[in-house]
Parts: sequence; C-alpha cells; structure tokens
Amino acid sequence: MTMRRIILFSSSNRRQQPPRKQYNNLNHLRTLFEGTFKAVRDRGLDHAVEREKHLKPLISLKNLIKREPSKSLPISIITQNKESLQLPFRPIEFTRKYPSAFHEFLPVAAALNAPHIRLTPQALSIDSDEQLLYQSDGYKEQIANRLLKLLMISRIHKIPLSIIEHLKWDLGLPHDYLHGIIPEFPDYFRVVHEKSRAFRNDDDRVLELVCWSNELAVSVMEKKNKKKGSDFEFPVQFSTGFEMDRSYQRWLSQWQKLPYVSPYENAAHLSASSDESDRWVVGVLHEILHVLVPKKTEKDNLLILGDWLGLRSRFKRALLQHPGIFYLSSKIGTQTVVLREGYKRGSLAERHPFMDLRSQYIHLMNTTIKEDGKDVKVVLAKINQDESNDKDLEEGRAGEDDREIKGDRDESSEVEAEDANEDAFEGEDDSEDDDEEQPRKVNFKTAQSSWGRVVGRVKPMRDSKRERSAGRSTQKFRERNQSEASRRLQIRGRNKDVESSVQRSRSSKSRGKVIT
Repeated sequence: MTMRRIILFSSSNRRQQPPRKQYNNLNHLRTLFEGTFKAVRDRGLDHAVEREKHLKPLISLKNLIKREPSKSLPISIITQNKESLQLPFRPIEFTRKYPSAFHEFLPVAAALNAPHIRLTPQALSIDSDEQLLYQSDGYKEQIANRLLKLLMISRIHKIPLSIIEHLKWDLGLPHDYLHGIIPEFPDYFRVVHEKSRAFRNDDDRVLELVCWSNELAVSVMEKKNKKKGSDFEFPVQFSTGFEMDRSYQRWLSQWQKLPYVSPYENAAHLSASSDESDRWVVGVLHEILHVLVPKKTEKDNLLILGDWLGLRSRFKRALLQHPGIFYLSSKIGTQTVVLREGYKRGSLAERHPFMDLRSQYIHLMNTTIKEDGKDVKVVLAKINQDESNDKDLEEGRAGEDDREIKGDRDESSEVEAEDANEDAFEGEDDSEDDDEEQPRKVNFKTAQSSWGRVVGRVKPMRDSKRERSAGRSTQKFRERNQSEASRRLQIRGRNKDVESSVQRSRSSKSRGKVIT
C-alpha cells in the first residue's frame, strides 16, 4: 500500500456517512417552475454524439475476436452473439461496412468454407495502445476514483453491478474490470452478494463502499468555486435560437441564487417539490456526468441509476427544466444526455487519453479501402466526413425541433411523450440502417488533394430525368465549345494568311534590291 493511500484513508477519515449540514435559510421552500419553452437543436453537440455511431458495437466485436486463441471468429459465432454485441444489422454486412477494421477470409481447413473474421493490423495497433492504457497504474487509479465517487453519491453507499455494467462504456472500464481492477483496491470497495439488493431481478452482486474519502467527496462545482463559498451558479449555455420566456428567465435567476448543496451530502430534509431539492438534484446529475469520461451518456442509463437512488422522476424533471445545463440529443436512435459544460464547439473541453483512443477508432472507421487489382491499401479519409451528411439529417428531422417541453407535466404524460419520441427516432434510424444493409455497387471517383487524402466522392445520379438533363447540358456545352473553337481556328487561319502575304511581299522587295 502506497503512502498516498495511507494518508487518504487514515483513521480520522474512516466513516461511512458524512454529517448532515444544517441550512437555516431554507425555511421557505419555493415551488418549481411552471411554464413552457421550445427545445432547440445544437448542431455541435449532435455531431459529437453522432460521430460515435456504431463505435460501441465495433469495439465489442473487436474484443470478442481478440479473446479467441486463433484471433478470428466464424461469422456464425458472431451472429449468435449479435444481441450482446448490439450490432445494428447483419454481422456480415457490419464487418464489410468497416473493412479497415475487419478482414474477411476463407480458411483452408473449413468444412463448408464459412467466412471468418479477423482484425486488421491497423485495428490491432490501436488495441495494443488501448491495453497499455488499461495496464497503467495512473489509469487504474482514475477508474477507482470514479467508482468511489459514485458509491459516495449513493445514499446507502452500494451500487449493483448490473448498474455498473450499464455505465461501463462511459466509465471507461475494461471488460475484465471485476478481476483486473476491483481486487487491486480493497481499501476502496468490495463486491458482496446480497439477494435482498438484487436490482430488477438481475445479478445479486453489489459493489460496496469500504472507506469514505473526504478528499474525493468534493464536487467539481466546489473545486471551481472554493473561494465563493456555497453561493455560486451553475454554468448555463443555451443553443443558438433558444427563446427564453421572461418568467423562466426570472425563475432561473432566482434559482441560481439558492445555496448549493453538495451531491455527497444527504438532502433528505429538502422537500421533493421545492427549488432547493431541484438544485441539489441538478448538482447530483452534474457530478455524475463529470465522473463519466465522455461527459455524456444515454438517458436510460441515468434513469436506471436514478431508480436505484430513488430520484428517477426528479432526474427526468431536472433534465427537462434545465436545457442550458443538460442537452438531450436524439441522434443514433436513442436519447443522449450531454453536459454542456464539458464541450466546446462540439468537442470535449478537456482532452483525455481514453477519448483520444476512441477518436483513433472513429478515424479507422472512416478510413476507406482502395482496391487496385489484388492489392488492397488504405487511403486516409477525412475524420469529419459525417459533417457533410449533417445537413440532410437535420433537414429530415427538422419537424422534430418544434416540440414543446412543459415544466409542470405529470409523470405519466412525460413517459408517454418520451416513448413516442424514442419510437420515432428508432424508426428513422432503422430506415437508415436498412439502407446501409443493402449492398450497393457504385463506381466513384476520388479527388485527391496535395496531401494525398481523399477529399470527396462523385456518386452517380439516381434520377433518370437528372441524367438526361445533365446529358443534354453537357452536349450543348460541347457544341458551344466546338463552335467557339472553330471560330478561333478560322480567325487564326486568317491571321496566318495575312502574315504570310506580308512576309512574301517583304521577301520579294528584298530580292529586288539584291538583284539591282
């Protein structure tokens, strides 16, 4: 045990629950905001969510293939694990969609010559860097601190492993964290079996807090505003075009002046229908999203955690009433909660080595394969290639921007509205996936820049009318060019004739002079 851990978990800091602070100025609890406002799309945050489309199933399939001794898998085994891998469509089509990450081959010893899938050298190179990050002591310490913070936020300081599995992707946990990380920090937490704590009839294993840490029980808001005491405001940033009602602006201004209650403190003394309780719940959501590496997660993950904490309905209400703090994106077929403070111009405000590795995977996914005979070589593509398709996606979903969010809606109406929206988004994404499943053979041309990167594709036009009109326009253009060229040739010919006559006259004169 290192000296840092001994100091951190000394006998003076060992306790399971901090003492509750008393707030004498909370005698008058105001009611929550009652009003309406329209949600506005944020193009940058939507792109931050959409650029990771298919990234999670790609990494899951990569891990499954890598765990095999032969480092390859038949397509039939991948098909059997389609649901657990969360593949959006047929496995064979998914692997062929990303040939820069997966290589399809036919083994000689196969009985029926079933196709097998293995990783490309580029994918293996990124995976080796990822494993080095997982094995580093500094990153293991970061993972332990994140889990410890979540346990201290929980009221009973226990979280079922089934909920940790839901947050595993956003916590940056490796697939073997139960055997590779948790046993290395016995003074932080431990795994226990409690049948009474089984959550939704899932696994009865629970991650339990061992020691409370005063050093880590400090929220991000308290670190940034430690000189201002308990009266400080949450950073608020609205999307461009957001129309704020005066009543909401007045309520938000008064709400920001309320005292800040730490998410690591017990706020059971606050009324659930008060602004003070709403401010504490916003602080809990704010801290949870800061604990997550990408500063975003699916809305269902937060609601599952809120259900365990007994704050599900208040989580939903806080997400709806504070669009300047949390942004709800409906891209990639689900609702994603994004912490606005964590992003700047569509990218993470603070870089993290784990997110840099994911960016390398995204770059690999957007890498195109250029076939030249039998040789296959990789041509670097634009990382932000999805930006060119953002306009079409935004226009197709422009009608959804006019949804009105009511702050005083009851729980049942919220559930019905969210379910309807999620079904609509799932339908749109399913149609997109269906289009992607259909194999298309397209002859395209690539224009290379001075750096040798593929900068665009010229796709054939599908509309026959457009083709005919394009053909007519090109024919007219050629006729015009031919007529202009012929005129130029005639003019040049005339000029040549004039020049030749002048030269002949000059030469005759010179001859005459010489003879005389």
